[in-house]
Amino acid sequence: MNSTEPSRTSAGTLVIGAGQAGLQLASSMRELGYSRPITVIGGEAHPPYQRPPLSKAFLNSTVTVDELSLRSAEYYTENDISIVSGEWVEKVVLDETNGSAGEATTRSGHTFPFERIAFTVGGTPRRMHVPGAELSGIHYLRTVDDALALKTDLEGAAHIVVVGGGFVGLEIAASATAQGKKVTVLEAQDRLMARVVAPVMSGFYANAHRRRGTEIVLDAAVTGFRGNDRVSGVTLANERVIDADMVVVGIGLIPHTKLATALGIATERGIDVDAYGRTRIPGIVAAGDCANSAHPIHGAVRLESVPNAIAQAKTAAAALLGLEPGNPAVPWFWSDQADLKLQMAGLSISYDQVVVRGEPDSEQFSALYYREGQLISIEAVNSPADYMAARRILESGGNIPIDTAGDTRIPLKTHFVI
Repeated sequence: MNSTEPSRTSAGTLVIGAGQAGLQLASSMRELGYSRPITVIGGEAHPPYQRPPLSKAFLNSTVTVDELSLRSAEYYTENDISIVSGEWVEKVVLDETNGSAGEATTRSGHTFPFERIAFTVGGTPRRMHVPGAELSGIHYLRTVDDALALKTDLEGAAHIVVVGGGFVGLEIAASATAQGKKVTVLEAQDRLMARVVAPVMSGFYANAHRRRGTEIVLDAAVTGFRGNDRVSGVTLANERVIDADMVVVGIGLIPHTKLATALGIATERGIDVDAYGRTRIPGIVAAGDCANSAHPIHGAVRLESVPNAIAQAKTAAAALLGLEPGNPAVPWFWSDQADLKLQMAGLSISYDQVVVRGEPDSEQFSALYYREGQLISIEAVNSPADYMAARRILESGGNIPIDTAGDTRIPLKTHFVI
């Protein structure tokens, strides 16, 4: 057991999951005046670190493993937060006489008593179950160890196939293409990033990646991998075979729900929480990629992003302490793919009208999404001013008139009313 305070077992708040959400929740509790013990426990051997750079800056060697750390060892000591690394929690048992209190047991047999508990357990990459899926040279990216293995393999590879045209897959593809590799992206759906952006943005990114030298293949259903001990090719449903020195699979995340399901607060979709991160059991909250959160417009939504994890963790920390949690934050996201910075605020789910602001071919434009005349989200490419203005308007509950939204002569900030 690797811990900043390995002998500590006092009951207090136990945070299961040592990622961005877990650390933020612990930090927020301290900022809100909580003085009881806080233990953050994670299954990885590393203390809390940033995941977004793994598919971008880390692969490009512009940041090191040490630079990925979220906080220094001194921070944990100064804020009396115990970090336990390399311990996977196998079971959580609640005290039948004391609500949310109970005990967690790890795979190695260590036990951690708690008075309150937070699940920030994230998830695991969705695996492919096709012939050849166990060949070496096929990578999934979630942890820093995954990234180290991928980076090492990438150095000697000439042709990389990326299965999955989502954020992670496209970020890796952009990094590999920039290194002079031949890259093919295979997307099973008829457009890129279909789960998170609207068709206009999908089309733009497909064309932009192709301009930079990446091959994009849509409607590409993978039926198997070829090779003996190591992957040498990818077979598609149309019988096309694409040669590959290595493969990276990015087809989504499966939330960790086993512990919460045993407590009756989760389904396969995630841990069910309200808009403030509260489960149906008082004193138990969840935040981050594992949380299936209530949304006032779109119903239950599970979002996979660092900004969402941070916002949910802050709100859940307040709720856990019985404080006024405030209004839920407007979801926002970003993705750096080559020199294209995509910034999004709000959710474009169930929009009925889209206004494109600027020219997509210029690689600097925005798309604004409306529902019944009300702005619900923005997707901006290399347009930070549009993004920041629209985000502020969304956060304030304001609106941008549809008839002027596309006029680039009118700055969007003029529509912000204090």
